[in-house]
Amino acid sequence: MLKATLETIAKIVDGNLITTSMKDRVVEGVSTDTRDIEINNLFIPLVGGRFDGHNFAFEAIKKGAIATLWDKRHPTPYLDAGVIIVDDTLQAYQKLASSYLKATGAKVIGITGSNGKTGTKDILASILRENFRVHKTAKNFNNDIGLPKTIMEMNLDDEAIVLEMGMDRFGDIRTLTNIANPDIAVITNIGDSHLLELGTKENIARVKFEILEGLKPDGIFIYNNDDEILREVIKEYTIPQRVIKIGTREDSDVIIRPIRSDEEGSSFSIGEYAYSIPFIGKHQIYNVSVAITIAGLLGMNYGDIVRGLSNVKLTGMRMELMHLPSFDVLNDCYKSNPQSLTSCIETVYTMKGYKNKILILSDMLELGENERKLHFAVGEKIDKNKIDYVICIGELAKDIYNGANRNFNVNNLFHFDTNEEVVKKVKEIISDDTLIMVKGSRGMKLENIIEMLKEI
Repeated sequence: MLKATLETIAKIVDGNLITTSMKDRVVEGVSTDTRDIEINNLFIPLVGGRFDGHNFAFEAIKKGAIATLWDKRHPTPYLDAGVIIVDDTLQAYQKLASSYLKATGAKVIGITGSNGKTGTKDILASILRENFRVHKTAKNFNNDIGLPKTIMEMNLDDEAIVLEMGMDRFGDIRTLTNIANPDIAVITNIGDSHLLELGTKENIARVKFEILEGLKPDGIFIYNNDDEILREVIKEYTIPQRVIKIGTREDSDVIIRPIRSDEEGSSFSIGEYAYSIPFIGKHQIYNVSVAITIAGLLGMNYGDIVRGLSNVKLTGMRMELMHLPSFDVLNDCYKSNPQSLTSCIETVYTMKGYKNKILILSDMLELGENERKLHFAVGEKIDKNKIDYVICIGELAKDIYNGANRNFNVNNLFHFDTNEEVVKKVKEIISDDTLIMVKGSRGMKLENIIEMLKEI
């Protein structure tokens, strides 16, 4: 928790403390939301398209905040509290977070990529906790507001922080990496998400490579050497820091040797050491390998790493196998793009012990002008010999249906417009020992279908 005088905070954020009589008052923690204000907090009124935090400053003070930042473009308030005038409250928040992070002295690991950010973050944090006091990004707090929030929730004695960095457009990762200044920067892979905004996968990679702009001079950059786009785009950069390539390719610095991947998890080796993980999906091998590599760089031994792996709890709605009374649900409905969807379907192929396998697939959003072709291509690749039924929902998912229609019998392939129709069809075709995979972009809110399936 941040503890600093108002005078110190004003200097950090390049602000003007107009209530100079309060310069020695000590702030204890910050908040951007009046619903979680605590005594002696600093209130930070953020401004968005549909809200203005300045309208809630009086309430924040009433609930116990002793001071507030204040955008200079707003009329100066008359408050019984400290007031620091700043050019922009969000930028001030980011400056304060960056300063606080430096004060902790914690090792900073920044992770970006189209897929695998959250899984890698969860796995790495679990491993590091065997030897260090660790803080990590919660939920999806990975943008220009969420990352400062994550930092400000650190304890001053935390020794490592694992930060997930998300993006929508050019400049997003640049902002985040310059707040965090990571000691270790990671790009997991490049997929089709954000093609709508960025046009090409190469441009997506270039946004991800912005993470290098904040990497400390003596830092380390880690990337997936099996990703063709990353291998090509990295040639555009001169990187003075140490670079570590991870992958199954023989020219990798850390070579992954897969052994197996099935419904019980995966096993693989790196160098002389073998690892078994209970996470579903062969893509998890990459996530774990990154985490193992970073743990090794921070001095952890094999035994500590294995213990950390045994304690991992992955964020929900990401390859989450749910055991219901007469059937199982593979819940991966947090996000979807062609790469992650294909990987998920391939995982379902390997899962044994099921008499019936059903895919419930919805739209993959933000794929740009080729979105229909990308949906069609995924549907066309679904193996009718390994999947019993495909149920699609959503406008774009019609193209998954059309692609799958090239191989599937019409009695095994469906498209619906509503959740109720989907669940009704599931009730008709389900049997004991059925596996249902549910996947779509977050905006499609397929968790509602999950909840309805629980009632069957």
